[in-house]
Amino acid sequence: MSGQQRELTFRFLAEPTDVNYGGKVHGGVVMKWIDQVGYAAAVGWSGQYSVTVAVGGIRFLAPIRISDLVTVTATLVYTGSSSMHFAVDVRARDPGLDPSHAGNRLCTHCIIVFVALDGVEGKPTPVPSWQPDTDDDRRMSEYATKVMELSKGIEDTIAHYQEPQAAGRQ
Repeated sequence: MSGQQRELTFRFLAEPTDVNYGGKVHGGVVMKWIDQVGYAAAVGWSGQYSVTVAVGGIRFLAPIRISDLVTVTATLVYTGSSSMHFAVDVRARDPGLDPSHAGNRLCTHCIIVFVALDGVEGKPTPVPSWQPDTDDDRRMSEYATKVMELSKGIEDTIAHYQEPQAAGRQ
């Protein structure tokens, strides 16, 4: 790797404007944080402007409460010719607790995919390749491709069921 960053972490405090009526952070706010760290990680890896093309396997596992310290980490787990897949973990804890305390909980996880674009025509442009070199890296790379295959299957199913509706509206 010639200077590319493979992992990036952002931290946020869950603010009153981030929460819903139940006092928990809105899923949309969490998704915004995921997109922000993913974008910065994609640009850091590729050195190019990048756009989100897919999010797969998103799971909201535990709520984030107002005033929690939220840590969002994106780790590159797969590269295509112009795409970069990142595993993203969102963790939260009471900021007054020691980070190693059991209160540091996994709240959300997903795979987010970005494509690097050239600065001239806005067309996909090659990214530096990454190859897994540990068993854990290989497992995460395989996981990322399977999650995105499943997501593609969902898209195909939705398109199949929307086609007759679209044809009937013409």
